[in-house]
Amino acid sequence: MTNLTRLHASPFAVGFAAALIAASLMLPGAAKAEETFHRSLTVSGEGKISAAPDTAHIGAGVVSEADTAKEALTANSEAMNNVFTALEEIGIERRDIQTSQFNVSPVYTQPERGTNEAPQIDGYRVTNSLSVRLRDMDKIGPVLDKLVSVGSNQINGVSFEVSNTSALLDKAREDAVKDALRKAKVYAASAGVVIGRILTINEGGSYVPQPKMMMRAMDMAESSTPIASGEMELTANVNLVIEIE
Repeated sequence: MTNLTRLHASPFAVGFAAALIAASLMLPGAAKAEETFHRSLTVSGEGKISAAPDTAHIGAGVVSEADTAKEALTANSEAMNNVFTALEEIGIERRDIQTSQFNVSPVYTQPERGTNEAPQIDGYRVTNSLSVRLRDMDKIGPVLDKLVSVGSNQINGVSFEVSNTSALLDKAREDAVKDALRKAKVYAASAGVVIGRILTINEGGSYVPQPKMMMRAMDMAESSTPIASGEMELTANVNLVIEIE
């Protein structure tokens, strides 16, 4: 005779299974998904700060040519020593003078067109260039005049910078957030909704572009070389995600 064993679920097991199912519905992931669902508005803002540069960089140097490399190098060294001496006399510290390029190269004569002759070395050229940092903007004109007067025959230009960019960029960031909030209020009022708390803040980037020159000549009595330093514009961008109530 075969004995059949019949399994019966106990009330305790049934209750435990029901508790597990109920708990699964309250998992953190499900609760978090429901909790983080918001109607939101995404806006961007921009802040700009203009500032006059307080530091200038002058690129200058000496180019010398001679029949031999030694002669060209000797002539160039003498001229560059005069440049260094002149810069020190006008008050430029050694730490603000840096060699940016030094090169010795042959100078070739080009054969007449239609001939098969190879170019011939006709001499040598020595190029020695400096980058001079000026912490006093009033010295730009006098330094340029001095460089030319002592034999610098290569002026590569003048560039400008603002030294305290961190503080200025922070102010631009504040203005960027204010600009984004202003836009959000305009959008919300137009759509008939009310904005709430800020959910996320992401910086869209900040940078210092090239200086925008202003045609403002310096007083000729102060310097024989007029230079316009103009202003530099620092920009910061921000993106806000704001809850809609």
